[in-house]
Amino acid sequence: MRPHHEDLTQGGILKKILLVALPIMGIQLLQMTYNLTDMFWLGRMENSVTAVAASGLAGMFLWLGMALMLVGRVGAEIGVSQNLGAGNLEAAQAYAQEAARIAFILGCLYGFVLVTFTGPLVRLLQVKEQDVFQGACDYLRIAGLGIPLTYVSASITGGFNGAGNSRLGFWANAAGLITNMILDPIMILAWGWGIRGAAIATIIAQGIVCALVVLFAKRHKRRPFAAFQLIGPLTRARVKQIARWTLPMSVESGAFTMLAMVVTGMVASIYGAHAVAVQRVGSQIESLSWLVGGGFASAVSAFIGQNFGARKWARIRRGYRISMAAMLIWETFAMLLLALAGRYLFSLFLSDPPELVQMGAEYLLILAACQPFMALEGTCGGTFRGMGKTLPPSISSITSNLLRPFLCWTLGQYFGLNGFWMGISLSAAIRGTMMFVWFTIYQRRLPRHDMESAAADVPLPA
Repeated sequence: MRPHHEDLTQGGILKKILLVALPIMGIQLLQMTYNLTDMFWLGRMENSVTAVAASGLAGMFLWLGMALMLVGRVGAEIGVSQNLGAGNLEAAQAYAQEAARIAFILGCLYGFVLVTFTGPLVRLLQVKEQDVFQGACDYLRIAGLGIPLTYVSASITGGFNGAGNSRLGFWANAAGLITNMILDPIMILAWGWGIRGAAIATIIAQGIVCALVVLFAKRHKRRPFAAFQLIGPLTRARVKQIARWTLPMSVESGAFTMLAMVVTGMVASIYGAHAVAVQRVGSQIESLSWLVGGGFASAVSAFIGQNFGARKWARIRRGYRISMAAMLIWETFAMLLLALAGRYLFSLFLSDPPELVQMGAEYLLILAACQPFMALEGTCGGTFRGMGKTLPPSISSITSNLLRPFLCWTLGQYFGLNGFWMGISLSAAIRGTMMFVWFTIYQRRLPRHDMESAAADVPLPA
């Protein structure tokens, strides 16, 4: 059977981008639903605030692991899309395979760290309540076992995305979500396992997703590659190239999370478990915006990558403009939703004590202000990454995030807890603005006329 991939270098631009974007955005919505399902059932426990706060603190370290997970996922997205655009199917498959192998190695290493050093890691967040500390340790120790599965799934899904065949990843993640939704109420409440049950249900769901994406890569009739092999040797040249593409993004993601952990630590030490629970629930509701936006940005990367490989510069410019318009429409909707319906959405997950709902509504109202700037960040970052230029978005992100703790602390002196939320929103707005200005200047250097591309297992020059 011949391998199948979607040619993004021809046809209607918006149609092609949406063809890739909708399943990826669906995957991101599924991931958000994963998290919200956990919080919904944890919020039904007798000690709901403690359980939600504990899962939120443990989740910071899972979020930190995104820095390493990006190596496999983005390495596959860029390597596959650019080489398919250049017509080199063999090189595209090689990048997909080696990115998945790297992801597995990194997942094993990070999972080992989480399981082995759980207590010292959670203490870094300055948790005052012993029950919250113990709950976070229990969740993290179990969840760490599933890290290799998550990394491999993300990498193979990145290869699907780069090939324009993102639907395979969507169906695998949908199966995992259904499993998680069935197991959560059973393990958390019916069997009385509490926060441990949430972690176990998540690992089982992750295992199903991983098994399915591997099966799809090997045997699905619409698989992108003829013979995908997860186990095999690594090639130094491709490993080095994947590292060049992904190192800036990994540093960016790690810095973002560590600085967010600094802010969470300050919030936990000053305001306690209630404030942490508000941030946990509020950030998951807000993820409706940035997870979907991030999914669209991945589709933009795949589109730009294939057209970059084919040297279709005019199509790259049109794709950027169309993507920006679509992202602005979505983020404006997200802004209005958070501002106008934030209180209701928050009350679905935590409503006792009543003052938590007011705190949550204020959190979402403040974070609503930065949503349009996420459209700038997602579109410009996705376009940069599709061309293999991962350094500009990373520098923009790291610079703005370095300001975050300072902004939160300063504004917190005047506005209390809401000042911390203002600092988060303001730093996000700065990040999006910097990225937009940088790309606006950079795109002037791009050729205006298309040129013939030559297939080669080498990175294509910017």
